[in-house]
Amino acid sequence: MKSIYLIFAAFISSLAASLAEVVIDHEDFAKSLGGWKKAGKYSDYALSGANYRTYKPESSPTPDGGVFISIRIDYLRGWLASDDHATLEITLNSKGAIQSAQSTIAIQGQSIASDVIVGSNEAGKEIINPNRTVQVGTDLISNLTAKLLLENIVEAGRVSFPAVIRHNYNHLFRSIRVEGVEVMSAVAIPDVPIVLPPAAPPTPAPLPVPAPVPTPAPPGAPAVPTTPAAPITPAAPTPTLPVTPATPDPAKPASVPLEIKQY
Repeated sequence: MKSIYLIFAAFISSLAASLAEVVIDHEDFAKSLGGWKKAGKYSDYALSGANYRTYKPESSPTPDGGVFISIRIDYLRGWLASDDHATLEITLNSKGAIQSAQSTIAIQGQSIASDVIVGSNEAGKEIINPNRTVQVGTDLISNLTAKLLLENIVEAGRVSFPAVIRHNYNHLFRSIRVEGVEVMSAVAIPDVPIVLPPAAPPTPAPLPVPAPVPTPAPPGAPAVPTTPAAPITPAAPTPTLPVTPATPDPAKPASVPLEIKQY
């Protein structure tokens, strides 16, 4: 009886998972950015000394039961300058796991797009994988930042654009919900600061070795005279004998002519 109940419970659980729908909690997402303005159209906020605007995410279902999410983000440069724009596109599967992510920045008509960062197969088997979610976000922003640096961008608000996209990426995943099943409905993904490793401590200098202290003689003992070391006399150089060339013997001919005998 117990086994039948377990089989029935597993069937109901799998059926609920198959009917689950991935949705976004728009109110939670807006609250993380400071709230909606213009009747829920967008949210304005300041980061790193610049002003930005995030519009309400747009979503559409995918054929496999997941959802495609697109977010528009503007860098508000002021009244006398045209704004820059960025988009963040994320695809989730039916369990709320990430499938792909991409971002594009448009600066004065020039488009800078990141590569498509694809989630691993292991991440697709889980409902929400925080570790993989963080890694996809890190790879996405690193790729986009590297391409932005090639354009020699110096304006502070534009240089900070990838960090603002990461800010929206993090809060978006905190607002993902999967209806019908009990899941981790809010995964906290903090911004990862760059932490430099601590410097190696300096190597301590070797301590000086103290000179040996002579043992004092007992009272009444005669003092032992110290014999000074004998000076070292350098060795005398070895005399070099002159080389006398050999004198030829006049009795011997210098050479003997060759005599050929006839037979």
